[in-house]
Amino acid sequence: MAKRDFYEVLGVSKGASADEIKKAYRQKAKELHPDRNADNPKAEAQFKEANEAYEVLKDAEKKAAYDRYGHAAFEGGMGGGGGARRPGAGGQGDFASAFSDVFDDLFGDIMGGQRRGGQRATRGSDLRYNLKVTLEEAHQGLQKTITVPTSVPCDTCSGSGAEGGAEPTTCPTCSGMGKVRAQQGFFTVERTCPTCSGAGQIVKNPCKSCGGAGRVEKDRALSVNIPAGVETGTRIRLGGEGEAGLRGGPSGDLYIFIDVTPHPLFQREAENLYCRVPVSMTDAALGGDIEVPTIDGGRSRVKIPAGSQSGKQMRLRGKGMPHLRGGGAGDMYIELAVETPVNLTSKQKELLREFDKLSEDNNPESSGFFKKVKTFWDGLNQ
Repeated sequence: MAKRDFYEVLGVSKGASADEIKKAYRQKAKELHPDRNADNPKAEAQFKEANEAYEVLKDAEKKAAYDRYGHAAFEGGMGGGGGARRPGAGGQGDFASAFSDVFDDLFGDIMGGQRRGGQRATRGSDLRYNLKVTLEEAHQGLQKTITVPTSVPCDTCSGSGAEGGAEPTTCPTCSGMGKVRAQQGFFTVERTCPTCSGAGQIVKNPCKSCGGAGRVEKDRALSVNIPAGVETGTRIRLGGEGEAGLRGGPSGDLYIFIDVTPHPLFQREAENLYCRVPVSMTDAALGGDIEVPTIDGGRSRVKIPAGSQSGKQMRLRGKGMPHLRGGGAGDMYIELAVETPVNLTSKQKELLREFDKLSEDNNPESSGFFKKVKTFWDGLNQ
C-alpha cells in the first residue's frame, strides 16, 4: 500500500514551520496513542505513521530531501538525499527522542513532573517566624510589627536578573527546554541543563545589584494581627510575604508560629485558666472572702466556704481565655491551698495545743482515715 504524504499525516501544509510541525505532531500523538485508543485496532499503526512523518519533517536535511524526492529519498538508490537515513534504520535514538517529547506532554502532569521550560520563574520559599507573646496579649489580641529577614525582588532590575531590566535570553545549550538528552544505547538519558541549571533561560548581562538572581536579601517590617485566644502552636499564614521568587517568580508564604510564654499566676488548659490561691488555716476553717486577680487585669471577690480543704476549686464563669474563632470564653478556676503557719511563737503554740485537745471531732477526714488503717491492721493480724 502506498505511503501517505507526511504533511498530510500530520495535517500541516508543506510550508509549515518547525514549531508548527512539532505542535501538530504532539497533537496527533496525543490523539493516536495506543493507551488512549484501546478499542481502536488502527491506532497503533497510525501512531507509528505519525512518528515516521515527524522523524523526517523535524530534521532540516531530511525534510529538504523529502520535499525534493518524496518517499523515494529514503528508499535507497536515490543519491540526492544528502546523507538522509531511512526512518527506523538505526534510528532508535531518534524515535526515543521524539516519543520522549510527547511523553512529557501526555504524562508529565500525572507523574508530578514539570514541563520543559517550566522552571524559568521559580516560586520563592516559604518562611517561618517564631513569635513569643504573653498570656495577657494572647487574651486581648494585638497588632504587632515584626522584622523578617528575607529575599525581596531587586529594585534595580525589577526582578528580571538582567542589567537594565532586560529580558533573559533562551539558553543556547538546551534551546529553552531546561533539559538536555544524551543517547546511551537504546535509551535516552535526560539531565538538567548545566548551562542554565534547568531555567531554560540565561542572563547575558547580570544585574550588578543582585548578581542575576532577581532578588536581594533585606530585612522587612510587617504588621501582623494576632487574634485573641491564640495559644502555643497556633499558626498564622501571610500569603505572598515569604521569600521572593527567582527571576520574577511568585513569592512564597510567611508562617508565624505563636509561642505563649508561661505566666507567674495563671496556668492555661485550652480556654480555661487555673489560679492557685493560698489561704490561711483560720480562713479555711472559718470561711471568708478573698480577692483574686483575673487575666484582663480586673479583680473578683470569691467567698470561701467554712471548712474548705486544700485543692478545693471554685469556678468563675467566662473569666478564662476567649475562643479563637469567637463564641464566648472559657472559665477561670480558683484552687485553694490551705497554708500551715510557720515560725510560731510560744503563745501561738500553746493556743494550738489547747485547740488540738478540743478538736477531736473536728477532723472527719483524718479520723475516718485512721479508722480504716486500724481495720486494715486488725485484718492482717487475724
